[in-house]
Amino acid sequence: MADEQQPVFNIEKLFVKDLSVEVPGAPAIYLEREAPHMDVNMTSESQALGDDVYQSSITVTVSAKIGDKTMFLVECTQGGIFRIQNVPQDQMPMVLGIGCPNIVFPYLRETISDVVIRAGFPPLLLNPVNFEAMFLQQQAQQQQAAPAQTH
Repeated sequence: MADEQQPVFNIEKLFVKDLSVEVPGAPAIYLEREAPHMDVNMTSESQALGDDVYQSSITVTVSAKIGDKTMFLVECTQGGIFRIQNVPQDQMPMVLGIGCPNIVFPYLRETISDVVIRAGFPPLLLNPVNFEAMFLQQQAQQQQAAPAQTH
């Protein structure tokens, strides 16, 4: 009987949901020797798929530019499907906002690096992400927005 109440956290599937690569200046852009300016934007989201099954995904957009010329643009959404049972409801936002993205991120990082290499550029390794800090920041923003909505 006690085993029924043990928290369960299983990775059901990890997958690339969306992936695009653009190299608009090819082939001339490959002759550039200047280091590009990198712009990285990241979002994460989660949703319930059914009883005790959730999807968590991270979307990253990376654009590399030299001046006004785009070297490459990569967008990738990496997802995971997780079975989560017997976790207190008040802890679910943390599990979905911190735990799941921490599992998905290394796969996203590898996908981005591989696709940049295949596009003909040196590997791009995304810096580690503190999903706990991102989660706490999102929570603070939601709490600030909530009083404004009640007026």
